[in-house]
Amino acid sequence: MNHAVNAARELGTQGWSRPWNAGEDGGCVEIKQLGDGVVAVRQSTDPDGPALICASSVVAEFVDGAKEGRADFLIA
Repeated sequence: MNHAVNAARELGTQGWSRPWNAGEDGGCVEIKQLGDGVVAVRQSTDPDGPALICASSVVAEFVDGAKEGRADFLIA
């Protein structure tokens, strides 16, 4: 896993999407496909901040795990 220190400058401002709406505070993650099975993930309220860069399979594993309840401890 890598990272970009300034996601907007290093990865551009276009192509980011919010998979879901976080509600009133507006804080959620944004994801951008970078190609070759790699994605970037950043905090929507800090587009100039850092972004994690990882294989899309890692994101898929996290989502699957969350659906199975393996991340429930994060909200308990």
